[in-house]
Amino acid sequence: MDLFLWAVLPYLTLLVLIGGLVWRYTYDQFGWTTRSTQLYESKLLRIASPLFHYALFGVLGGHLIGLFIPKAWTDLVVSQETYHAVALWIGGLAGIATLVGIGMLIYRRRTTGPVFMATTVNDKVMYVVLVAAIVLVLWATITGDTTPTGEHHNYRETVSIWFRSLLVFQPNVEAMAEATLQFKVHILMAFALFMMIPFTRLVHAFTVPLHYLFRPYVVYRSRDAKPMTNATGSRRASWDPIGTADREKGKK
Repeated sequence: MDLFLWAVLPYLTLLVLIGGLVWRYTYDQFGWTTRSTQLYESKLLRIASPLFHYALFGVLGGHLIGLFIPKAWTDLVVSQETYHAVALWIGGLAGIATLVGIGMLIYRRRTTGPVFMATTVNDKVMYVVLVAAIVLVLWATITGDTTPTGEHHNYRETVSIWFRSLLVFQPNVEAMAEATLQFKVHILMAFALFMMIPFTRLVHAFTVPLHYLFRPYVVYRSRDAKPMTNATGSRRASWDPIGTADREKGKK
């Protein structure tokens, strides 16, 4: 079972993620969107959405540091105790903020009639998995440093080693097998979340609006109080201002 979970399933998840994104982009570009409901309610959204997304960036940043940077490198800069304390407090606060943000978004979606009407079964399943992943990462962050027998566990000596071994296609199943249950359950839930991304509104996470940098300016023109004239003194062709003779003639 360990061989399948920690050597096969990671690549299967990646295959579904990439294949799903390609399929979604090929056959459902119009649906590649968050299906925004801002028009229905914006007061709570303007608080909940930034809170969730910015806190999520903090959570993802902590994951990247912990998984990609070897323990031997950070030991050259800070002690293990300092690293753990910073990761616990900053990571814990970011996780709690993320959970509060998603909680506010779910509350808004459930209590705002038009928003709830626009919620699909797909959305409901996605929210359940997303909340479960956030709760599990908090559980792993707070309690995952101790084994059931009371021994100390450092995820950077198990989970991180396993993760980096995946990048070179040599999965270190033994390292992941030694991780605590909290991290194992969290990673399995993360796999489920990643496989769902191409088929839910979470697909917008892979949208980078680079075309915004190159799109033409939007020109706004105000109505002139006086009609513009050319060098000969005659009126230039333009929009007729309100109250012109032509407009008055049309009313008669």
